[in-house]
Amino acid sequence: MNFFGFGQTADIDIVLNDAETRKKAEHNSEDGKKDKYFLFFDGETVSGKVNVTLKYPGKRLEHNGIKVEFVGQIELYYDRGNHHEFVSLVKDLARPGELTQSQTFDFEFTHVEKPYESYTGQNVKLRYFLKVTIGRRLSDITKELDIVVHTLSTYPDLNSSIKMEVGIEDCLHIEFEYNKSKYHLKDVIVGKIYFLLVRIKIRHMEIDIIRRETTGTGPSVYNENDTIAKYEIMDGAPVRGESIPIRLFLAGYELTPTMKDVNKKFSVRYFLNLVLIDEEDRRYFKQQEIILWRKGDIVKKSMSHQAIIAAQRFEGSSNPERSHSQSAEDDKS
Repeated sequence: MNFFGFGQTADIDIVLNDAETRKKAEHNSEDGKKDKYFLFFDGETVSGKVNVTLKYPGKRLEHNGIKVEFVGQIELYYDRGNHHEFVSLVKDLARPGELTQSQTFDFEFTHVEKPYESYTGQNVKLRYFLKVTIGRRLSDITKELDIVVHTLSTYPDLNSSIKMEVGIEDCLHIEFEYNKSKYHLKDVIVGKIYFLLVRIKIRHMEIDIIRRETTGTGPSVYNENDTIAKYEIMDGAPVRGESIPIRLFLAGYELTPTMKDVNKKFSVRYFLNLVLIDEEDRRYFKQQEIILWRKGDIVKKSMSHQAIIAAQRFEGSSNPERSHSQSAEDDKS
């Protein structure tokens, strides 16, 4: 770059103010690898320092301004040219001029709204990141730092059980019951299956957890089903009058909260799929949607007021404006 007379390049480093104490969370990348990122919640302040280090001290760096952005965006893989930003905040760090030595800039985005959970799926990615840009005449110098956002919910006030039947006339009649319809991500699904009529030879039965990711709208809707878990209920033939208990621990699986119509771009829903296979390899199944939500593992008293309000957002909660003290009691339970 110095050959063209546009100044000397520099390295950019973004350091969060609470980097030593802030919790990190694992998150999948597009290639399926897991990385750890700093964890934030809705309403929390994002602050830190930007270190600009000249590669060759003593040589000036001409620029058209330095800025830092906080961005929340959705990227649909089939439409990679368009990034849909739902959060976009900008802070100017320096006016156009020149740097003659390495320099550090402070920044702070106060009580930032982060309405959605970070997500990397089959056809869509929702990410939050800080981006520093040193504007230049020929090509900008940029640096990004991704963070992960988790959305917290309070315990739903209404959480009815699920009772359903699977039947083939004069051949099979099964009733199954799950203890509730809404589960937090470390919950246990407890249920029971009753065999009322069995005239076909069943050799295998299992429950699958299926994640259904829906992207697009209208005629351009894409559905991707991904089997997250398989839980074998029985291996062998049941008899009439038999009942089988179910205990499925969710903590061991990679699950996210249910997401409905996120920014009108995508949804993520979960289903329990009861599968029966007979001796002729015919499959019978019944599917039931469940709601998953993230239970806060931090005490809300230590959170900002904005974060408390965000933690109370839960579709299906009949009283989302519950008091601060009630929210704290929910955490203790």
